[in-house]
Amino acid sequence: MRRTLLSSGPVLAVSFLALSASRVPPVDIHAEWVKYANRAGDSVTAYLAYPERPDPAPAMIVIHEIFGLSDWIREVTEDLAEAGYVAIAPDLLSRRGGTAAQEDARRAISGLPPDSITVDLDGAFEYLRSLKAVRGDAIGVIGFCWGGGQSFRYATNNPRLRAAVVCYGPAPDLATVGRISAPVLGVYAENDARINANLPDVERAMREAGKTFRHTIYPGTGHGFLRTRNQPSQADRAWQDILAFLKERLGG
Repeated sequence: MRRTLLSSGPVLAVSFLALSASRVPPVDIHAEWVKYANRAGDSVTAYLAYPERPDPAPAMIVIHEIFGLSDWIREVTEDLAEAGYVAIAPDLLSRRGGTAAQEDARRAISGLPPDSITVDLDGAFEYLRSLKAVRGDAIGVIGFCWGGGQSFRYATNNPRLRAAVVCYGPAPDLATVGRISAPVLGVYAENDARINANLPDVERAMREAGKTFRHTIYPGTGHGFLRTRNQPSQADRAWQDILAFLKERLGG
């Protein structure tokens, strides 16, 4: 995963090829803004990135943090494309004017009805399946923080998913985990008791339901460590673990 420099000014993304506040993607991927319609007829804005490859690719839905569709989420989407996946990050605030129009994205996202989130994610799933560059039988989901919880919850609502990655997000209603078809990978921070306190219950519920749930707690890390990189070596380790899981479950 490319490094991000954080300052009080614009966010600058550092890659081997570019250093730009406008987040110029690497030359080996193509990234663009798209719109798709969900089944309710609403238009959802999303950031879409393609790898350069001759054959159809597996694909990933990227669910943003509670801060909305940020530059960092765009970077994650591009990183997945670099790894060989078509990746789409829907702006789940699209019905409210989009992330950029919100003075307080956190408050707006906290107020989103779960059913509308599912509808928008279903729209992203069907949009990916409509693309000739995508293998429609190899689509997964990944989410971070609030989006990690939504990734876990979406796995209970879409039996066609082939992989789900939960990055330091809360578990769904444990009574619903029996509906999960996809293997789930959990990425958790050591210094994140708020999220980790329920992990034994999650493990038990998934085991009793006969579901696959692998997870790692990364030492010395805090909530959001893939973005903040408070422990760079652990952030890099976690990202490599994610890519290995996706290759195992979706192919490459």
